[in-house]
Amino acid sequence: MASETLLARISDYANRPNPYPLYAELREAGPVVRQADGSCLIGTYHEIAALLHDPRMSAEPRSRTDSSSEETRRPPFLRIDDPEHHRLRTLTMRPFGPPHTPGRVDAMRGEIAQITGELIEALRDREQFDVVDDVAYPLPITVICRLMGVPREDEALFQGWTDVIVASADIGPEEDTTERDKAGLQARQEMGGYLVNLAEQRRGSPTGDMLSDLINEPDPALRLTVEELAETTILLFIAGHETTVNLITNGVLTLLRRPDELDRLRREPDLLPRAVEELLRYEPPVHMRERIPLADIDVAGTTIPKGTSVILALASGSRDPKRFHEPDLFDPTRPDNEHFGFGSGIHLCYGAPLARIEAETALGALLPHLGAARLVQDPPPYRQNAMLRGPRHLPLQL
Repeated sequence: MASETLLARISDYANRPNPYPLYAELREAGPVVRQADGSCLIGTYHEIAALLHDPRMSAEPRSRTDSSSEETRRPPFLRIDDPEHHRLRTLTMRPFGPPHTPGRVDAMRGEIAQITGELIEALRDREQFDVVDDVAYPLPITVICRLMGVPREDEALFQGWTDVIVASADIGPEEDTTERDKAGLQARQEMGGYLVNLAEQRRGSPTGDMLSDLINEPDPALRLTVEELAETTILLFIAGHETTVNLITNGVLTLLRRPDELDRLRREPDLLPRAVEELLRYEPPVHMRERIPLADIDVAGTTIPKGTSVILALASGSRDPKRFHEPDLFDPTRPDNEHFGFGSGIHLCYGAPLARIEAETALGALLPHLGAARLVQDPPPYRQNAMLRGPRHLPLQL
């Protein structure tokens, strides 16, 4: 049946520019759609929301939930369940500031605006530029490097590492991924080794950055182990960078395809925060997440057996007409916009405040220039990754 190949078709690079008709097909096929490889695909809003909040759904890879596995490498806390997840997440959030306050991230608004201004200034007198290479990529990588305390001369090292790690984390039908996984593991080891070494240099000599705060945690019972420090800082780089690149780039592409909304935002810049929320729903940077049930679980009358790979199509849920009015319409004034752009439940993205600031700042700085811009290629070339979806390049002619 066609529904049994939906994950394969969604993962097919040919459908990267527009997977949304496939998501509509997924929602029509039913809340739970079994795939040929044995996994289950879910694309309806209310079912996804319930499962993201269900403690019986594990975020841990099957290699960790399967007691027969010999896999011992600790995953990042994005892929760990409570109570271990809660401990690591709480420790990592502390350097951001006190609970329920923006803290360190909000204090970076001025620096983020300055970095963005420098990137935009470099485009002066250019007849063509690439949104990804010239703005969307360098902004978040520079911000996260400065937040973590990476020396500026070493910032370029992280582009290669993040590209390989993100490619190794893709979701798709079961296939031979040995080489991809091997490359991803090597990149993680190199990046983790660099960050741990940099942190160790600051042990006992705080420098005011996040690495320094993590390595100089005063309570011995709360300190991260070397392995935890490596995996946690890698996660901060990937989550704090890759998704923001896609959010900014998808935002520019969406606005250029809708000149009326672009003109409206240029006239009413105060709408930008709501426009970013709508972009997170309409063209989100994260499209899918995997969960593993720890017991047989019933979803809309269908029993999903324990240990089954369950793929939650977040981007499909955020366009479910049973939850959102006219979901295929981009509306920056949309009310009640509780999307899955940052996930939901205990694994809700805690870097969301930083991503919002960066997207609002970048789009606000680009708006004055987009009125005279046109897309060189539409659709643009996309990244291979189906889970973290966004253009690889977005060249504009001015």
